[in-house]
Amino acid sequence: MSSSNPIADATAVLTPNIEETAQRIRELNEKLITAAKQSGNLTLDAYEKTLAGIVELETKVAGATQLDWISALANAHTSFVTEVSSAYVTAARDALK
Repeated sequence: MSSSNPIADATAVLTPNIEETAQRIRELNEKLITAAKQSGNLTLDAYEKTLAGIVELETKVAGATQLDWISALANAHTSFVTEVSSAYVTAARDALK
């Protein structure tokens, strides 16, 4: 069966394949985005947990010292780290939404 327009015939054959391929690519992209968001949230959870442990340790060490200035410095440092990391984590989580 011969057609008068081979380009139109080729386009008619390829169009469904292109659309199916594009749909598969969109679905794959969505899966990748979802996986990246989940991975990012898990990483942020681990970061927060690790940082909380470090801050807790520094607070205990600050409380154990008998030098007031060292205790005050350590407490100021833990407060600064907590505030900065909280802002960072909040911004990162907002970006992952």
